[in-house]
Amino acid sequence: MNHQRPELQGKVALITGAARRVGATVARALHHQGMNLVLTYRRSTAEAHALQQELHQARADSVLLIQSDLLHTAKLASTIRTAQQAWGRLDVLINNASSFYPTPIGSVTEEQWDDLMGSNLKAPFFLSQAAAKALKETRGCIINITDIHAERPLKTYNVYSTAKAGLAMLTKALARDLGPEIRVNSIAPGAILWPEHDLDELTKHRIIARTALKRQGSPEDIARTILFLICDAPYISGEIIKVDGGRTLND
Repeated sequence: MNHQRPELQGKVALITGAARRVGATVARALHHQGMNLVLTYRRSTAEAHALQQELHQARADSVLLIQSDLLHTAKLASTIRTAQQAWGRLDVLINNASSFYPTPIGSVTEEQWDDLMGSNLKAPFFLSQAAAKALKETRGCIINITDIHAERPLKTYNVYSTAKAGLAMLTKALARDLGPEIRVNSIAPGAILWPEHDLDELTKHRIIARTALKRQGSPEDIARTILFLICDAPYISGEIIKVDGGRTLND
């Protein structure tokens, strides 16, 4: 990740759900390459401001924070406008924000449905729609974070898996509709970070054992793939790249 990409100097990326976990790692990687960032967050106020301060120590006035509930669809267009106005351009939209929790059949509420579909599918669509004009001007790209469970549903996570499947199809549909100026691709992570709710060691061991590489990945693996899609993939669009250590080979 230390190799500098001069073509990214001064370009602008909007990353949703960027205050922590994978989003924060991606933010650090793109910032290190010289990009200016617009980072959205919902509740992680302290983490977002700490990340902004950290990055501003490396390069002043290079990170804009937007506190945003992506379920408020009517406000998504203004998020894009704010991002574009910050530096007069927008080059990359990364739809990373995601709700993730089980929804066992028989207990699913409409609120859970709206939350999981909203954060994982509806918001990426309306953000992409709002960003299209700005991204066409810069011949930019959209990168969606899907999940290997978009193809192989995770037990009791039926609504989440369905939403991610929709995002995978949205990636392909947007690639057709927004080309040739805008490339649209997805990354489908496998065992990168464990869920924040309890997951016992035996379950973790079984998951790792099912990967071809027999080890857990890291958020840096996602960041490197995003850099590849931004910089080194001018003829790739509509693709979903699995970053899962070969996990889906055994499912």
